Amino acid sequence: MNLSVSGHQLEVTPAIRSYVSGKLERIRRHFDHVIEVHVIISSTRLGQKAEATLHLSGKDLFCESEQSDLYAAIDLLVDKLDRQVLKYKDLHSGRPQGARRRDQAL
Repeated sequence: MNLSVSGHQLEVTPAIRSYVSGKLERIRRHFDHVIEVHVIISSTRLGQKAEATLHLSGKDLFCESEQSDLYAAIDLLVDKLDRQVLKYKDLHSGRPQGARRRDQAL
């Protein structure tokens, strides 16, 4: 998985880059067919904004979040991406439609 982290009106420090990389490991654990991830971190009047685009084979997933704290924005972004990746994985897992996941309650 190739990761690029860039900042818009904000300098991306090594600490921010390693934090984003560590958080995205959760997505890699759930789905290892992620080709590339682009993360853009920016500062707005209302707070901090984080956007990400995941490139999968045949599909691109986009997500954004905005919070007052940069690390909270990154956490929320990864939570949203994780839900999207799990949904994509369930739809393309090869299971017949209507089959339930093992951990899903009846």
